Amino acid sequence: MSLEQDLQQEDFQNEYQKALLNMLFTNYYMVDKMNGVFKKHDITRQQYNVMRILKGQLPGHASINLIKDRMLDKMSDASRIVERLRVKGFVTREFCEKDKRSVEVKITQTGLAVLEKMQAEVEAFENILHNLSEDETHLLNHLLDKIRGSDKVKQTSAKQTLEAEASSR
Repeated sequence: MSLEQDLQQEDFQNEYQKALLNMLFTNYYMVDKMNGVFKKHDITRQQYNVMRILKGQLPGHASINLIKDRMLDKMSDASRIVERLRVKGFVTREFCEKDKRSVEVKITQTGLAVLEKMQAEVEAFENILHNLSEDETHLLNHLLDKIRGSDKVKQTSAKQTLEAEASSR
């Protein structure tokens, strides 16, 4: 279905507005699909994300700050998510020997089993993209990276401009 049909809207201000709405609409579409799968397993997308991060750290552990840095949803409260996962028995949380303010988080066998149980359903998300060729998917990835990169370039140049102005005073 086209964006026009999904939103029941024919006119957009320009192609940029349409592309932005298309990305947002597609994001919500994907999130809704993911929420359905995660709900069956009594976890949230953010909890799943934390568990995947911790699985990637095996056989080691991760600090709360490392988890925050790697999370897809930067607005999430990693400490609260970890605590909810701990209560469910999916992760352990121990204070660091060297720094008592730091916490070491590690996924448990129970947490790994939940990820394994969900694996086929999560892999099915990729099927949503299988109507694209591999070249189209590569191009999509490139374009999305470029969109996010342009924001970083603007932030860097704005910061450099402010620093230049401050040093000239």
